[in-house]
Amino acid sequence: MALAITEDCINCDMCVPECPNDAIYMGSDIYQIDTNKCTECEGYYDVPQCIPVCPVDCIITLAN
Repeated sequence: MALAITEDCINCDMCVPECPNDAIYMGSDIYQIDTNKCTECEGYYDVPQCIPVCPVDCIITLAN
C-alpha cells in the first residue's frame, strides 16, 4: 500500500520534510507522493509521519 495526497492540498510544505524516503514532491498544482518510493514509513516509524502534520487531512491510504 502507499499514500496519496488529495486535491484538498494547500501546499503548506509540512509533509515534505517528514518523509524519510523523499517520496513527496511538488506536482503541477499540489504535492504528490511517488507510490514507488512511499513505504508508509515502514522501517523508519510505526506510522506514516506525513499524515499527522497535514493541517487539512488530505493524505489518504491507497489500497492495492
